[in-house]
Amino acid sequence: MADKEAAVNALKQKVSEALLNFKENDLTVEVKNGKVYVSLAEQLLFNSGSTVVDSKGAEALKKLAQVLKDNQDVNIVVEGHTDDVPISGNNKYLKDNWDLSVLRATSIVRILTNNGASPERVTAAGKGEFSPKASNENAEGRRENRRTEIILTPKLDELFQILETN
Repeated sequence: MADKEAAVNALKQKVSEALLNFKENDLTVEVKNGKVYVSLAEQLLFNSGSTVVDSKGAEALKKLAQVLKDNQDVNIVVEGHTDDVPISGNNKYLKDNWDLSVLRATSIVRILTNNGASPERVTAAGKGEFSPKASNENAEGRRENRRTEIILTPKLDELFQILETN
């Protein structure tokens, strides 16, 4: 267990160093429940209602992909999140915020995998407005809820093998 904790903290350090040049309010890196959470604000990645990652966000993701390429023992989940304001416009691919969150996660997955992260280790997921960090009652809370979280989990194959043999 101590080895797992050390591996998680080392991964957090590598990710933090790779993303050092980005503003603190654009992204955070923290350890929760034995996983490294990289939370990227919407303003770093997307224009409102868009699934296309802007150039500054793509640059951050390319740096993160290099860290992930060098750490093959990490599983990656990319979770898209939105506020509760319904999407506007008529788009056959975007019926609601859930669709938007999934397509944004997929856009990020493509950048990560095109830049070295192994596709076998990556999962794209969308939570829409159903996992808010803050209240959607005001602009600040809605802004906080519009985010993408990249959750990095060290593979626990060795730990599970030890537990099975005991």
